Amino acid sequence: MSGEICYHLDSRGVATITIDRPAVRNALDEASHRELSALWDRIEADASVRVVVVTGAGDRAFCAGADVSDAGIGKTGLEYWSDGRPGGFGGLPLRRTLDVPVISRINGYALGGGLELALGGDILVAAENASLGFTEPRLGRVPLEGGAVLLARRLPHHLAMGMLMTGRKITARQAYEWHLVNEVVPGDELDAAVERWVSDMLACAPLSLKAIKSIVRDTAHLPPEQAQALRLPALVAALNSKDQDEGVRAFAEKRAPQWEGR
Repeated sequence: MSGEICYHLDSRGVATITIDRPAVRNALDEASHRELSALWDRIEADASVRVVVVTGAGDRAFCAGADVSDAGIGKTGLEYWSDGRPGGFGGLPLRRTLDVPVISRINGYALGGGLELALGGDILVAAENASLGFTEPRLGRVPLEGGAVLLARRLPHHLAMGMLMTGRKITARQAYEWHLVNEVVPGDELDAAVERWVSDMLACAPLSLKAIKSIVRDTAHLPPEQAQALRLPALVAALNSKDQDEGVRAFAEKRAPQWEGR
């Protein structure tokens, strides 16, 4: 990694991605955007990864979006849109192939593309000082990389439009009250809160979590009866795994299961 996008995989299979560009509130320039996007490919190819935590360095910013001072970012809005960014901002919010659970550790500002990146997480945990918003309209731009489409699917229409059509920022507490984030804690308790979520995920069978994510993501457009009948590869793999036998056996033997991920 370059040092601006840091990656660490621990012995439990927990991968932590940290955007380390504090001078620009962890905003992404073209180079760091490409590097972050490539990391998701690496994670998809690594069967040892069980959970991903994405965050920003320091205690002021998760990610303040695109670094508008970067020459590569300084394009017209149409040029920026035409270039296309597979997966959305940072390669995550619109990504359709990532099957491991992702936790967004929101340690401060999550603005513009930074909020798009955060919304790519399955679980969002925010520090009390976090501030979330889509400020693009105040710059004559549009939240194109997942923002407008995702927010309108996560919030009631009037709440989503209130954010999108004013550029207003909301507090972490408001985001929690609107059910946009899972948990809000004081900044000094953020790591402990994230670890609780990680630990609960690690207690589950890896293939079960992949199957659940696939079901939720890939059947959202279907009526419930059609979604229920869909034989997704991740679902078949989970139901035909050694882990599903281990889980039942461990329950009967009153012990913690030993997951193998196969």
